[in-house]
Amino acid sequence: MSMFDVVIVGGGIAGASLGAAVAATRRTLLIEAENQCGMHATGRSAAFWLESYGGPQVAKLTAASHDFLAAEGFLMQRGAVHLADGDWPELPPGVSARKLSREELERLVPGLRPRWTKGRLESGCADIDVAALHAHFLAQFRRAGGTIAMRARLRAAAVKSGQWSIELDDGSSLHAANLVNAAGAWADAVARGCGVAPLGIAPKRRTMVQLRVGRSGLRQLPLVDDAAGTFYFKGERDRSVWLSPHDEIASDPCDAAPEEIDVATAIDRFEQVVDWPVERVERSWAGLRSFAPDRLPVYGFDSGEPRFFWCAGQGGFGIQTAPAAAKLAAALLLEQPLDDMIAHIAPATFSPARFG
Repeated sequence: MSMFDVVIVGGGIAGASLGAAVAATRRTLLIEAENQCGMHATGRSAAFWLESYGGPQVAKLTAASHDFLAAEGFLMQRGAVHLADGDWPELPPGVSARKLSREELERLVPGLRPRWTKGRLESGCADIDVAALHAHFLAQFRRAGGTIAMRARLRAAAVKSGQWSIELDDGSSLHAANLVNAAGAWADAVARGCGVAPLGIAPKRRTMVQLRVGRSGLRQLPLVDDAAGTFYFKGERDRSVWLSPHDEIASDPCDAAPEEIDVATAIDRFEQVVDWPVERVERSWAGLRSFAPDRLPVYGFDSGEPRFFWCAGQGGFGIQTAPAAAKLAAALLLEQPLDDMIAHIAPATFSPARFG
């Protein structure tokens, strides 16, 4: 039997970054059900830093995270082109982007089909080295004294005598003052196992395809998406792109895999954007992105159980917001003032209490 101040359920980017922020001052254990941390959503992300992604409230966390990500070398500049075949693409207030003429679009995306007449360039878009960022937080967590337990799946937990009594699948037990739910697609399942009402956090499958095409010079191609949210792609190698149909297919929590129909849909949409011949699918994969009902992440103590802390519902923007989100969640968990990085962000925006 072991006693901790904080037990974090889930070793993806959410749990790792929060753990790194609290382990120096609290005895913290991170429990991960799989053989390695970040096996699901974090390990399958085609992540990029895109300030316009996720809406105006998420954009605040994204912008606040930028300087850390850039200073630590986790960003690789790429730029993003937002396309439209009608009105100009709209971006959240404050996001820097300029309108592009058809001629500029053709220079940035050669072979662009005629229907795409308008676009905006969001030059700040950058790739994120996800593996390095995740490893950074895990290393920081360990250096601060945090402990990680792999293959440690939570079976059930209950508050007894003012603290959590936690049972794992292997029969071992733990005690903790606070339990953090950073379980991603399994967040509602973990809540139920702890006797806490779920919030309706829904896993959605996202498909990714790596295509080899009949055009070269694509490695530095900008991220290209559309205002309707039906596709995005970016250069990967000289003649390869990473492509997604921007799908959100309802799913149970699972080890997600791509389905043939979704791969075919991605290719069909891609062929409606550019005239590049598709030569073959080099690989494909899928991951689960989890959303709260209002599509904003959830950070804070549960309204019904004050020892149960939510750090979940990050959707597809959990990596680009991780530095600021971890600061915010840590301040709430430890009941401390907000760090200067996030002093302008209202914690109530992301509180589970908003679901009432």
